[in-house]
Amino acid sequence: MKQLEVQIMGQSYLLACPEGGEQRLLEAVERVDTAMCKIRDAGKVKARDRIAVLAALNLAFDVSDRGAATNAATFTPAVLPLANKDAQPASHVNDDARLASLMLRLDSALAGDGQLL
Repeated sequence: MKQLEVQIMGQSYLLACPEGGEQRLLEAVERVDTAMCKIRDAGKVKARDRIAVLAALNLAFDVSDRGAATNAATFTPAVLPLANKDAQPASHVNDDARLASLMLRLDSALAGDGQLL
């Protein structure tokens, strides 16, 4: 897998990306960066982790709105953080299980900043 260094809200991230997926990754990074900067610039939320969660929820909501055409239930991410590059995304898992898994991953990533719920 290829590694790309990207910037999101001024912070650098090193991500693993499958060969040929660089453009899609850069487009996704741009969407996330734009969403996070818009929330930050609105001035109501200051904490980076909270901004990230709100941006993720907004983007997920947008995807679910388009889900009928793309069948979002079978979506599997192609980009993994390098720390988890050997992890395999679950396919054909119901939405509740995927949401629970995502919340556990977010809680783990936020570690010292507290739990989401």
